[in-house]
Amino acid sequence: MEQKDDNFSEETEDETKNQKISKAQKTSSKKSKSQTGSSTTTDHEVEARFSRIKLFEKVMQKSLENFVELASFNRFTSTFRPLYKKNPQRMENIYKQFIEELKGAIQDDIIRLIEEGGLETKLNELDKLENAAKSKTDPAWRPSGVPEQDLCSFLMPYYQKQEAYMKLELKKIQAENVALAEKVLAGRELLCQTDHHISAAVEDLKVSVTDFEKLASALSPNVDV
Repeated sequence: MEQKDDNFSEETEDETKNQKISKAQKTSSKKSKSQTGSSTTTDHEVEARFSRIKLFEKVMQKSLENFVELASFNRFTSTFRPLYKKNPQRMENIYKQFIEELKGAIQDDIIRLIEEGGLETKLNELDKLENAAKSKTDPAWRPSGVPEQDLCSFLMPYYQKQEAYMKLELKKIQAENVALAEKVLAGRELLCQTDHHISAAVEDLKVSVTDFEKLASALSPNVDV
């Protein structure tokens, strides 16, 4: 009766783990479809975008199988030899439960790694880059074997971009300087005009004062009589 209960619990745990993995795969599939969600996307393009995530899942599954094979029942019983001799059937049930729980824990970690690390999105981006590279006719860059040339070929585009940026900034600064110079000239002209107006007003005032003095001197004898 105890063995049947153990087997039933093991089957239940298997179903639970499989449901978790299936749910995670469906969730990742829905996320990818929502990101790519174009009605014009072909089945071939969808398959290409999922290739790396599927390959990753297969690799993880194969690695898990190899790892479980290393934890064989013989190695397990050799570690617990006295207990195995007392009750072999019980030790076999314990081993099966241990393996199932170990596989479940590792599978949960793999699922968590995919979700928290955003591996699906990143691997899909790699697929997109690969597909985009296939459409390019230009040959990919390869090292020439001469470090100086490779360094120059790598740095020259960067320096050229910097040079173009500096030229553009220089033009902007020169245009600003020209605008400031025009403002300064306009200000100087305004100051000259103001100075001219002040000088003219002073001269008019002097003339008025002179005329007033002449008038006053002309009127002063009549006032004395």
